[in-house]
Amino acid sequence: MQIKGHNVALLLGCILLCQLAGVAGSVFTAQSVGTWYVSLNKPEFTPPGYLISIIWIALYTVIGIALYTLVKSPSKKDKSPAYWLFGAQLGLNALWSYLFFGLQSPLLGLIGIAVLWFAIIATIWAFYAHSKRAAALLVPYIAWVTFAAFLNYSVLILN
Repeated sequence: MQIKGHNVALLLGCILLCQLAGVAGSVFTAQSVGTWYVSLNKPEFTPPGYLISIIWIALYTVIGIALYTLVKSPSKKDKSPAYWLFGAQLGLNALWSYLFFGLQSPLLGLIGIAVLWFAIIATIWAFYAHSKRAAALLVPYIAWVTFAAFLNYSVLILN
């Protein structure tokens, strides 16, 4: 994929949009990660916090590239359902941090991440109708959210 001229600004805008969702969610995470979260029993496979941050920054970048790829795809079909689903899953992504960390509720977090998971699947499906590459770029995201859901479930069970 070659990027020229104003497309660089569009690519950066798509990535920034996704990173902003991460920033929004991190507001709630930061309030509880050093207090409430450390007091929880967690499974042995819980990654260290710094690694989780790095993974999310990388994922938000790839999610932004997926959005850019959809925008630039030559598909003549109406893309608005894909855009709406994308926006919904991005909002649900930030909402999970509020439910889990902000409300300090692994149960609400699990419900939220389950809804997010289905929204990501729907988004992948909608992207696929326009660009297989855009859909494929979302696969690491659904894989990580699947792991995060299992981690969330484990925290719920252990506490």
